[in-house]
Amino acid sequence: MSADMKIPVTDTGPGREAFAVTPSDSVNYSNVARALYVGSGGTVVLVTTRDTTVTFSGLVGGTILPVWHRRVNSTGTTATNLVALA
Repeated sequence: MSADMKIPVTDTGPGREAFAVTPSDSVNYSNVARALYVGSGGTVVLVTTRDTTVTFSGLVGGTILPVWHRRVNSTGTTATNLVALA
């Protein structure tokens, strides 16, 4: 696939980009993400695009949370190796 090929963007399609997540209680991502990959299990506290804080407990490594979100909070998050899919 050439670098200049247009990739369609849909609300249900896969992510076009991925980036490592550093949890923060105040700093949002530069762009919202459509999902979160959890590399090492634990708890994730994320903030949705509607500013709702949601806690996901008991996650195992390899989980993908298909939730649009703008931030993962550091307080309460114990899972590591987090990657946002945008």
